[in-house]
Amino acid sequence: MSDAGTTRAERRQPPVSTRLRLALLLGDPLIRLLALTWRYEIVNRAPVDALRAEQRPYIYALWHGHLLALTWYHRREGVTTMISEHRDGEIIARLVERWGYRTVRGSTSRGAGRALLGMVRELAGGSVFAITPDGPRGPAGSVQQGVLVASQKARAPIVSMRMDVDRAWHAKGWDRFAIPKPFAKVRITYGDPFVAASADEAEAAKLAAAIGPAIPAGLAK
Repeated sequence: MSDAGTTRAERRQPPVSTRLRLALLLGDPLIRLLALTWRYEIVNRAPVDALRAEQRPYIYALWHGHLLALTWYHRREGVTTMISEHRDGEIIARLVERWGYRTVRGSTSRGAGRALLGMVRELAGGSVFAITPDGPRGPAGSVQQGVLVASQKARAPIVSMRMDVDRAWHAKGWDRFAIPKPFAKVRITYGDPFVAASADEAEAAKLAAAIGPAIPAGLAK
């Protein structure tokens, strides 16, 4: 997920490479087996249920390093995800589409203006989005403007979402990407919805504080 994009319908489907086939063949079933062992604790879900009941479009905002467990939990909910156009983006897009997501491609560094317009258009049409404001390149925990501008223009509430876990592996990359270990306890915490008043530093800091630390916290076992 990243902070901007163009819909898959608006671009040609690229050929499926051997690397992509292998990644999907091996990665998808392994993730599914691992994810089925996770135990979830949900905090403050009521505001999200209320938005769903009203059929109101809104934006999930989460840090890039929290993606895996949160994406799995929200599978088959009809959410649209933001997938960057970096080299591995096609693998990620194909994977989450198998889990029931729609994908929008692009990033704040490539085609950002076109991506933002598409995002606002989709929100106006009733879509629910999931966005990583610090993706696809970081720095971790830094809110880029796109999510705030989209919220403003579409009058769509932002719902912060974070993941904490009692035990996980962490990648060595900039986002310290978290992979919960088998039978891990995963806590998902939702923030109260708000429509961005502006796209300035104060509003970015407000959203960053609502999501919380970029590195997931450990939970008592």
